[in-house]
Amino acid sequence: MKVVILCGGIGTRLKEETEYRPKPLVDVGGRPILWHIMKIYAHYGIQDFVLCLGYRGNTIKEYFLSYEAMNNDFTICLGRKNAITYHGGHEEQNFNVTLADTGAETQTGGRVKRIERHIPDDTFMVTYGDGVSDVNIQGLLDFHHSHGKIATVTAVQPFSRFGVLNMSEQGAVEHFVEKPQTDAWTSAGFFVFNRKMFDYLDGDSCIMEREPMERLAKEGQLMSYRHRGFFYAMDTYREYKALNEIWAAGNAPWKVWK
Repeated sequence: MKVVILCGGIGTRLKEETEYRPKPLVDVGGRPILWHIMKIYAHYGIQDFVLCLGYRGNTIKEYFLSYEAMNNDFTICLGRKNAITYHGGHEEQNFNVTLADTGAETQTGGRVKRIERHIPDDTFMVTYGDGVSDVNIQGLLDFHHSHGKIATVTAVQPFSRFGVLNMSEQGAVEHFVEKPQTDAWTSAGFFVFNRKMFDYLDGDSCIMEREPMERLAKEGQLMSYRHRGFFYAMDTYREYKALNEIWAAGNAPWKVWK
């Protein structure tokens, strides 16, 4: 099964880190957040990835082209008989990664549409290149297969960005909660799609989260997998700092692999 990871956005709200590299290559604990996302799926035996490249996509290509050398000891023979011998191995030994240029300005739906030719199976997965979670991928897949609809989205209850006040009519604060978890459910990505999803996508300007998802919902073809565990998207510098602090503390919930 293929996992499509959207890696093409500019990441303007994280400009401190994304001015010279795409957001999926921003480090969390010394590794790109893209690496963390791939490790989550690999823990469940899914190691076949399609990366939708856009903004500074060449840097992602360079990252994978140099992966063996940067993660192994190696011996290099210089000169005309140039050759490299790698010693030992790394835990990503069997990852299969397709790097597809999907355009600098292409929207999310257009990016997925562009990689249709790389998806041979009836079922495939899609997620964003900036969010990590401890979602049970096998449970998500089982749920998708159980309902028989075209699409499944992982739903989470986010925490409010602000403190919440319960007040009397006179303005007295009766209860204060700092950034509580909301009752609303939002999309966390971690989608599962049937190949029929490609029929809902059209052109580079297609935003997957708008007309295609709205149409799927209207037709009763979109289901939600409710995840009550950890989810965190790295959209701002503050969130970048928070993820690195969680990792440094040694208790990252999304680290489901050994």
